[in-house]
Amino acid sequence: MMAGGMANEVGGGWSLRWLTALLAGLTLAALLPEAHGQRFGGGGRNMSGRAGVPDWEVSDRFRRDLFTFVRVMYRSGSGGRQGWRIDYPNADLNFSYRLEQLTSIKADPDGETLSLLDERLLDYPFIFLIDPRNLRFDRTEAELLRSYLLKGGFLMVDDFWGEQMLRHFLAEMEKVLPGRRPVELPLTHPIFHCVFPLKVAPQVPSEDSAHRNQGTELESWEDEIYWETPRPASYRAYLDDRDRIMVLLCHNTDLSDGWEEEGVSRWFFSAYSEKYSYPMGINIVYYAMTH
Repeated sequence: MMAGGMANEVGGGWSLRWLTALLAGLTLAALLPEAHGQRFGGGGRNMSGRAGVPDWEVSDRFRRDLFTFVRVMYRSGSGGRQGWRIDYPNADLNFSYRLEQLTSIKADPDGETLSLLDERLLDYPFIFLIDPRNLRFDRTEAELLRSYLLKGGFLMVDDFWGEQMLRHFLAEMEKVLPGRRPVELPLTHPIFHCVFPLKVAPQVPSEDSAHRNQGTELESWEDEIYWETPRPASYRAYLDDRDRIMVLLCHNTDLSDGWEEEGVSRWFFSAYSEKYSYPMGINIVYYAMTH
């Protein structure tokens, strides 16, 4: 947790004492073999209650400077569906574990779930929101999220598909950042290569969809229920006045399913978790914490 960090750093400029150089020559393939075909092969001091994700000790030296994966709990506009819980907690725990394992970033092993009304939100420079198809911001939530973003916070939005979902979320974001519009990020943007160089904008399907269509080209898939016609992944961003990304929209992709379901099969791990979900996720966190 970055205690007091945002409250004292209007416009960004996060403390980076915890962020040392990433390991030289790092490759996911070298460090993640135990995930092939199973959840995790072992390690950690306490496996209970963590869906098989190893736990790890947190040094007192880093306790105030941990990276914490913060999931936003939001209200849904219809049917009481708790969309914010999708892929929870496995995606959050797995990603935090891999971030701790693959980089020299010190990560909180448990993460957090917070509402936008929680005053602790300003302690965390990175927040995550998933599947916003039925999300509704009220006036207070919109104002608090606007304040968070303009003070240097970063919001990642993942797992929403098709034009209808996109239009809905953009309308909700108009309450948060009135007058601002997201821009399409080109592949040359630093977020695609600041740690792991990516040659494409990653598109990760849900695990069940991936296995149903194994061996086919992604562009030909027709079973994603939110697509009338399949579309490529799109990464759009709301920028502040200094062109810093405040909100990253990971549209027509499900990066977090690559985290949650990394152990479901050797094929899925190799094709999506290892190749796209973890590299892009680590790039996003690195960008969020250094800009």
